[in-house]
Amino acid sequence: ICVSRCPDRYLTFLAASASPASGELEYYREFCVPGFQATRKAPLDVLKDRECPSMLIPSTPLARRCFPAIQAKKGVIMVGNQTTFDDGHGHHRNVTELLEGAKKANVVLEARQLAMKIFEDYTVSWYWIIIGLIIAMVASLIFIVLLRFLAGIMIWVMIVMVILVLGYGIFHCYMEYARLKGEAGSDLSLKDVGFHTDFRVYLHLRQTWLAFMIILCVVEAVVILLLIFLRKRILIAIALIKEASRAVGHIMTSLLFPLVTFFLLCLCIAYWASTAVFLSTSNEAIYKVFNETACQFSGQNCNPETFNTSNVTKLCPDAQCLFAFYGGETAYHKYLIIFQFFNLFMFFWLANFVIALGQVTLAGAFASYYWAFRKPDDMPAFPLFSAFSRALRYHTGSLAFGSLILAIVQVIRVVLEYLDHRLKAAESKFAKFLLGCLKCCFWCLEKFIKFLNRNAYIMIAIYGTNFCTSARNAFFLLMRNIIRVAVLDKVTDFLLFLGKLLIVGSVGILAFFFFTHRIKLVQDSAPSLNYYWVPILTVIVGSYLIANGFFSVYGMCVDTLFLCF
Repeated sequence: ICVSRCPDRYLTFLAASASPASGELEYYREFCVPGFQATRKAPLDVLKDRECPSMLIPSTPLARRCFPAIQAKKGVIMVGNQTTFDDGHGHHRNVTELLEGAKKANVVLEARQLAMKIFEDYTVSWYWIIIGLIIAMVASLIFIVLLRFLAGIMIWVMIVMVILVLGYGIFHCYMEYARLKGEAGSDLSLKDVGFHTDFRVYLHLRQTWLAFMIILCVVEAVVILLLIFLRKRILIAIALIKEASRAVGHIMTSLLFPLVTFFLLCLCIAYWASTAVFLSTSNEAIYKVFNETACQFSGQNCNPETFNTSNVTKLCPDAQCLFAFYGGETAYHKYLIIFQFFNLFMFFWLANFVIALGQVTLAGAFASYYWAFRKPDDMPAFPLFSAFSRALRYHTGSLAFGSLILAIVQVIRVVLEYLDHRLKAAESKFAKFLLGCLKCCFWCLEKFIKFLNRNAYIMIAIYGTNFCTSARNAFFLLMRNIIRVAVLDKVTDFLLFLGKLLIVGSVGILAFFFFTHRIKLVQDSAPSLNYYWVPILTVIVGSYLIANGFFSVYGMCVDTLFLCF
């Protein structure tokens, strides 16, 4: 029952009805169903029909609900400054019996206190968090600039280190194999020992170390052979990575472009979410006839405002018109799930379009850098703005078509997840297997389409051809250079992974030492916090998002220059 305020005293309905002149019954009416008239029914019938609560307890509002006003004074639990209450039958009961009813409220209280403490931590540490994120931004920029000088060194150092680590592994396996010679039980085969959960048993067998040594020798040989045959491709990859660093240096505004994409994505999410909320709350309150004895109207819809004057109460005296559920029985309400799916499909289409627009814009800007004979003289004055204008003016249809294909696959994946959720309780193993196969296939298809779209958008930005032509040309161009693609992809992925690890790790460690007062120089400046992990986690997540944004631009630059090359 919705009430204007919570009760502030102990009172039972029977006690209030027994002395109507005292004004207690008038007070009690505040907590009964709207329009309740005390004179019309006997008190027991009122309670039986659930028109009034049987008892009031001193309460306080919590999360817009009335809960018993429990407090502890000197270790004694009290409700409304009393330790006992009258239960309406002349018995005095202890207020601890009310604790059971309010037990679940503790979770809300604790969550509220936690949220308040976290909010306090943010209010005293927000400017330090911003400084941490600025450091992450500067570090990302420095890393991209340094790649033009250090890319080759970093890649060759890592390749040599991999070879040395594998070599040491072979040497260690041989030493262990030689050490175990002549030891009791070491000559047993893996077949004789069988399966053991304690894997240390296998480390006492010579055969184990021999197997490890053979595996590592094969891996070492494969790595060396790959290096011999792929050395030119690795040199091309290094040259492209260095050139990408120069391109980003000439078009510095490209590093801020992910903010535009992020803003447009936020608009898409806001529109989708508000539409989804409007759809899901467009239901109506459905009331049905409930009764304890046989009644021909049982389960039928009813209107609570006119129910007492209707035929039903005359034919079925114990019938009640009660709220059943939120929903509706019109054609609109029946097909509401289809509207939700359509809304989700439009969200995927719009979101993919925004991402595609960002990719074409960046590809257009970096392509204008690549094809400029004299850099930066032959480049447009504002390469990013020119590329954005071209994308919107000439390529909107191509972007919409590419996004549509991806959105259809994503919606099919959502439908499969929905069916999987609905069939969880089903015993059919074949249906589960089939769904699992379909989910796997569509996941692979989505990954492939994303890869193809990305390269098709680059071709659109370079040549201005339509989506289908660009996708076909990009696909065959990549297939003709498949080894170069694989080498460049892995080398770039490795460098960008290293960059993210370096930036997020260093900024996270710096934040940890600062907020835990371990840096003596700035010990007094660091704020006192309830939970020091709150700003640290915020800085780490923020640093990752910033590094990811910067490196996504850099990755797009490498891919564009590669297709141009």
